[in-house]
Amino acid sequence: ADIGDGSSLAVGGFGLSGVPNVLIEALHRQGAGRLSVVSNNCGVDGGGLGLLLAAGRIVRVTGSYVGENKEFARQYLSGELELELTPQGTLAERLRAGGAGIPAFFTPAGVGTQVAEGGLPWRYGSDGSVALASPPKEVREYDGRDYVLERGITTDFALVRAAKGDRHGNLVFAKASRNFNPLAAMAGRITVAEVEQLVEPGGIDPDEVHLPGVFVQRVLELTPAQAADKGIERRTLSQPVTGERTVRG
Repeated sequence: ADIGDGSSLAVGGFGLSGVPNVLIEALHRQGAGRLSVVSNNCGVDGGGLGLLLAAGRIVRVTGSYVGENKEFARQYLSGELELELTPQGTLAERLRAGGAGIPAFFTPAGVGTQVAEGGLPWRYGSDGSVALASPPKEVREYDGRDYVLERGITTDFALVRAAKGDRHGNLVFAKASRNFNPLAAMAGRITVAEVEQLVEPGGIDPDEVHLPGVFVQRVLELTPAQAADKGIERRTLSQPVTGERTVRG
C-alpha cells in the first residue's frame, strides 16, 4: 500500500519461476507509477512485471534479459522506457552487494565491451536516435588482469516469493525459484515476501533457512489457489506413441 509513485523495486524471479505474481497484481491494482524496477527480466506479455509494463507504470528497468516481452521491446525502441542491461552474474552480485552494505566491487565481466567502455543505449529518442547512453566505468588492473567497477544496488522496496516462511520473515525457496529472490530481498529497504506456506517461528529448521528474516519486513500468506497458480513459460509436448509396445521382463 505504501509503494508510491517514483519508487524503486527489486523483484525476484527468473522467467516465470519464483515470480511474486500476487504482489505484482496487487501493485497493479494499487496504481503506483513511474517505477524503477530491478529484475532479471521484466516478465512476459500479460504476466509478471509485464502487467505493470503494459499499464505504463514502469519508466526504468535494470535487468539482464528482456527477450520474452514484445511490449518491452516496443517501449524501449520507441523511447518510452529506459533500460540498463547488465551481465546476469553482475546483476546478481550488485543486488547481493547492496544488501550486504558493499557500495561497489570489481569484476572481469564486461571488460573490453560497452559494459565497461560506455555507449550502451539506455534510452532511445522517438526518432530512433540514442537519447541517453551508458557512461564509461572505471577499469583497474589486478595481477595483470583488468576489472570493471560495478555499483551495488539498493531499492526502496523488494517483492519476492518463497515456498515457505515464518512470521519472523525467515524464508525457504523451492528449486529454481531460489534464483534472484534471495538477492532481491537483500537489496530492498522494505522487503515484502509472499509465501506459499506460512509456519510459526521455530517451524523451519535453522539449517534449512535460505534467507534470514533480518532481510524481510513483511510476509503475505497466499491462499492455496494462489500458491498453486504457477505459469509455464514454454510448454513442450511429445508426440503420442502409436502401435504396440513390447515389454520384456
